[in-house]
Parts: sequence; structure tokens; C-alpha cells
Amino acid sequence: MITTCTSLDEVRANIDVIDSKIVALICEREQYVLQAANFKKSESDVKAPSRVEQVIEKVRNIAKQYNGNEIIVEKVYRTMIEAFINREMNEYKGK
Repeated sequence: MITTCTSLDEVRANIDVIDSKIVALICEREQYVLQAANFKKSESDVKAPSRVEQVIEKVRNIAKQYNGNEIIVEKVYRTMIEAFINREMNEYKGK
């Protein structure tokens, strides 16, 4: 539920709380990404472009459900997925 703020400081305080939650979830997601590397048999499995597009489609639909900007959500996710693929690739190559 979004509250109506009465000052810029209040807006920023709410954004700070959300940022903390987002970072915690990104870190949690990273742990699953690292586990996924254990199940993949090739670099193409790690990159998995068809899976990337499935995730993008899924998050765009979630954005719609929340009346959010699908373009922003897609850009954020593409950047995050690229970083996670690089992280997972390092984990995969380290096996």
C-alpha cells in the first residue's frame, strides 16, 4: 500500500525502506543463481537466451498487474540478468 507523503523527506524515507528490501531480494536471488550454476552443463545453459526472454515476459506482465512501467521493469531486469549471467558464468567456469 502506498502512502501519500506530505514532504520530500517522507518520500525519500519511504524510498530508502523500499531500496533496502530490493537489495535484500537481489542478494537472495544471487544465491539461487549461484546454485543454478551447479545444474548447468554448458556455457549456453548458463546464458539461456530463451529463459531470459521468458523472465522478461513474466516481469513485464507483473509490472502491468501493478500498473507499473513495463519498459523500466524490462530495462532493470535485463541489466540485472546480464550481471547475474556474468556472475554465474564465473561460478560455472570455476567448477
